[in-house]
Amino acid sequence: MWSRSELKSHAKEILKVNYWRAVLVSLILMFIGGSAGSSASGASSSSSSSSGSLKDALSSFDPTLIAAAIAALIAIFAGIFLVSLVLRILVFNPIVVGCQRFFVKCRSEQPAVGEIVFAFKNSYGNIIKTVFLQHLFTALWSLLFIIPGIIKSYEYRMIPYILAENPGLSSKEVFARSKAMMKGEKWNAFVLDLSFLGWYLLGTITCCILNIFYVSPYYYLTFAELYAVLKQKVDSTPVDAV
Repeated sequence: MWSRSELKSHAKEILKVNYWRAVLVSLILMFIGGSAGSSASGASSSSSSSSGSLKDALSSFDPTLIAAAIAALIAIFAGIFLVSLVLRILVFNPIVVGCQRFFVKCRSEQPAVGEIVFAFKNSYGNIIKTVFLQHLFTALWSLLFIIPGIIKSYEYRMIPYILAENPGLSSKEVFARSKAMMKGEKWNAFVLDLSFLGWYLLGTITCCILNIFYVSPYYYLTFAELYAVLKQKVDSTPVDAV
């Protein structure tokens, strides 16, 4: 049985030894995780006097030109979405696996930051397929209301860590191992997540400076510790298929 205090204590000790590398890798994870929200909302405060002239200008346009402009905008946004999706699947997801490998290896050594590209050199196709399925299944479960999606997201939580150490495992085996590791642990992992809420709120007050230089590496190392503890549940026994 594990406790939050033990995991966090170990994570703090590991962070001391691998501080600057852990900060850099966690910063990469924060960036590719899409946590940075767009703040471009300042262009919506035009005066009411200009709205009338805008209507007059629009009324003089050919409807076919307006339709063509709308279609072009839709195509542009669709293209941007498609490119971002491809980047997420083919580049960012493998980097996430490499980052988690870095944090797992911090437990026993001082790994190089280069570990983040591990997935590109080890069973790349299998890794992108498995992580894609993880996100797809989570999204499909979320369509059944948010609670099933949250539950499944915790059931699949260990998938990047498993791939980080076992890139050649089939998707079926990886899902089965994650399910076995998280059996009876989903609520505990959720509470562990909540225990960092105060830290992240404090980090927000410091304009995310605290998050970058302490909270995020501390968080990622804590969950690497959780993975190390939970994998002992399945290392000695075969895992049934999902």
